[in-house]
Amino acid sequence: MTTYNLALIGFGGVNRALAELIRDEPGRFASLGFELRVVAITDLAFGSLVQGEGIDLASVLAMPRGSTFEGLPGGSPDPRNEDVIKNSPADIVVEATFTSPVDGEPAVSHVKWALESGKHVVTTNKGPVALHGQELRTLAAENGVRFEYEGAVMSGTPVIRLAHKMLGGLELNAVQGILNGTSNYVLGRMEAGLGLDEAISEAQALGYAEADPTADIGGSDVRLKVAILANELLGASIRPGDVETTGIQDITSDDVTQALAGGSRWKLIGEARREEDGRIVATVQPVALPADHPLAGISGATNAVSFTTDLLGAVTVSGPGAGRVETAYALISDIIAVDEFAKGAVRA
Repeated sequence: MTTYNLALIGFGGVNRALAELIRDEPGRFASLGFELRVVAITDLAFGSLVQGEGIDLASVLAMPRGSTFEGLPGGSPDPRNEDVIKNSPADIVVEATFTSPVDGEPAVSHVKWALESGKHVVTTNKGPVALHGQELRTLAAENGVRFEYEGAVMSGTPVIRLAHKMLGGLELNAVQGILNGTSNYVLGRMEAGLGLDEAISEAQALGYAEADPTADIGGSDVRLKVAILANELLGASIRPGDVETTGIQDITSDDVTQALAGGSRWKLIGEARREEDGRIVATVQPVALPADHPLAGISGATNAVSFTTDLLGAVTVSGPGAGRVETAYALISDIIAVDEFAKGAVRA
């Protein structure tokens, strides 16, 4: 059975959830025809750890915050990301660091170092894909490896791979989505009578919103995801700055009440559509959707995407758009894609 060596770049919630699954459920991966072994971990807090024979995940997962890998064989208090990515015995680099939405760093550099070193990359980061997707896909192809990023749009809920694999033979003309669970939760609570600020505070208390909710409420998080969908699924070549973006910060309780009275619901909608002249137009804006719209009934922190096709009409998929285990599943689906590529390449 094939064994893939992994380097986990970032050891926060998502990569820790993946490590827990590898530790606790090896049979899940064996049933897919491969085994996973973590041989390297880097993290701003813990430092770096490289053990070619495989890291004892139970031990490192039990380490308290505030401790470091210093003193362990192959351990250092310094993350040493570049050295670990380039020189560790990893086959697949799992990139899950905190990354700037402005320039995609440090994830863009992490991905480049890995691809240039002949290592596959799976990532949950939006920035590298939205800002440098074509460049990184080209770099991967030049080095005979894969760059996979299903979790960059809707966490563990498949969107990109579903469209590529299951909607073949259809003409895809538009993609609309509720792509931010925080804003959707806030709008739902405003329907229940809360003001915008009250709803945001409740979302923060529940862990749905960050201390600074600007990216969620202002629409910039969705803007990155729309750019990815436009480029991946409609063949566009746009950057996030090309996506006209308006958040929900100006939606009032009166707006919500009036929409409900008329049978509509406010949603923050990210959309990319193909115009009759072939242009791709991408937007993020609050829209009062009629009750019969496929996205109108999506409630809470759930995400959803509706594909507009020529033969089937609207095809809609919904599911969690966040969560450490859910996002870890996206990494697993990407590793499956890497395995399929590797075995296909061998058979060829």
